[in-house]
Amino acid sequence: MKIVDAKVLVTSPGRNFVTLRLTTDDGLTGLGDATLNGRELAVVSYLTDHVVPLLMGLDPHRVEDTWQSLYRGAYWRRGPVTMAAIAAVDVALWDIKAKAAGLPLYQLLGGASRDRVGTYGHANGRDIPELLDSVRARLAEGYPAVRVQSGVPGLKAVYGVSSTDESGSPVLHQQARPLVEDWDTDAYLRHMPTVLEAVRAEFGPELPLLHDAHHRLTPVQAARLGKDLEPYRLFWLEDCTPAENQEALRLVRRNTTTPLAIGEVFNTVYDYQSLITEQLIDYVRSAVTHFGGVTPLRKLFDFAAQYQIKSAIHGPEDISPVGMAAAVHLDLAVHNFGIQEYSGHTPLTEEVFRHAYTFVDGYLHPGEAPGIGVDLDEELAAAHPYEAAYLPVNRLNDGTVHDW
Repeated sequence: MKIVDAKVLVTSPGRNFVTLRLTTDDGLTGLGDATLNGRELAVVSYLTDHVVPLLMGLDPHRVEDTWQSLYRGAYWRRGPVTMAAIAAVDVALWDIKAKAAGLPLYQLLGGASRDRVGTYGHANGRDIPELLDSVRARLAEGYPAVRVQSGVPGLKAVYGVSSTDESGSPVLHQQARPLVEDWDTDAYLRHMPTVLEAVRAEFGPELPLLHDAHHRLTPVQAARLGKDLEPYRLFWLEDCTPAENQEALRLVRRNTTTPLAIGEVFNTVYDYQSLITEQLIDYVRSAVTHFGGVTPLRKLFDFAAQYQIKSAIHGPEDISPVGMAAAVHLDLAVHNFGIQEYSGHTPLTEEVFRHAYTFVDGYLHPGEAPGIGVDLDEELAAAHPYEAAYLPVNRLNDGTVHDW
């Protein structure tokens, strides 16, 4: 079997997605997600101009060898553009391999380790009453756990709250320049304990609650927030500080018992080395799409398992159904599964990407279709071409750019 065709497809059924389709001489096809939110065309060029020519004539069954060749052979390693492109190839190859075997992907990963995949949904509100209504909506949809994000008094726009769709998920702004949000760390640190207190008072101690600080805090500020939120027993505090400086998490860990989740912007295992070996976090958050695919993410989870750290694959709406399907197969198979973020997609997106995975009563299952279980309607995809879009940027009250 050989790869005889590769096509990079860009579509925007409400937001932009980049998909790689590989075809073999036996007529099998495989799909991979290469979406990099706000920088999609950089990955399109990387794939079209540099990767696709290398794939022609290769044996699609040599998944590990192809991954190593694309990673090591470029010399310039890592980074989100490179790893998104490699991820698309990796997932497409796994899709073909599983289809050739006539099995769903999770069976090739060792079979199911559980019957279904637990998820959490996003709840948000400009104020506490609106947030409580949003939590009720997520619970009515069946989510067993909920991430809570709240507006902050005095701020006009806050991550996860300022612009949301009906599911409570942040909306990408399809416009010529990014939306500018404002930020005040002290106001946020004062407000969040009152938010969690109100949510706990309304919904009781048993509901798993998560919160995302979205890289906004210094290590000292993150430690203070984690300590202040201990009475509310969070499932986790996510991205409490930019973790490129892995040593920063030592200070946070020493000063709070609130569980920590990090990694959605990480691209390789090297970003995690100290965090895992020193047990500075409790959940690894990388996405299949941005970490180089199923092959390296499975290795990351096996590494993390040695330190009692669990998986928590990044699953926002800018991960296409192709990337989500690959994640759910991996979730079902790995032993140290923790939880899966699931924002869902618009009805139009789900028409373009028809998928076998299901979401029932707050739980996902990848289905039993051979491969990853996703088909792309190219004609419908072509009817929704790429639109320039940016994620927001964040500025302090004095105009200084801050972490978004």
